[in-house]
Amino acid sequence: MITDVRAPLEHQQPYGTAYEQMLEKVRYEGAYPTRERADQAVRLVLAGLGRQLTGDERVALARALPFEAARVLTAQVPAIQPLTGWAFVKDLAARAGASLATTRWDTGSVFSAVAACAGPDLITRILQQLPTGYALLFGRAELVSRAA
Repeated sequence: MITDVRAPLEHQQPYGTAYEQMLEKVRYEGAYPTRERADQAVRLVLAGLGRQLTGDERVALARALPFEAARVLTAQVPAIQPLTGWAFVKDLAARAGASLATTRWDTGSVFSAVAACAGPDLITRILQQLPTGYALLFGRAELVSRAA
């Protein structure tokens, strides 16, 4: 008896295991009905983040993420003028044709998975590089120093 060891196309995983795990985390955190919806959120948010990050933090984050996620992040050319956290969400909403509330939810869900991959030290460095408003998107308090 000869068996075909190739899995049918619909059973093959198009992504690596690490990215699949990241998608499952985003799907769980965001309560998305499908992995495809989680993948859309990941791609939208990481592309946006790729337009905001530069330098060593961009390289370190790309190394920390699964290959597929790093590719989305690094495919973007960093913007000349960085966006605040709120402007970042508004920009993503406009690009996706989605509501601000949905986009804010997507951003928080994806950033939760990004933080799990990157670890607290790298996220702190990233937040120090970005304008105000991103800490809340990463689920952290936004500490603002008072002017004397």
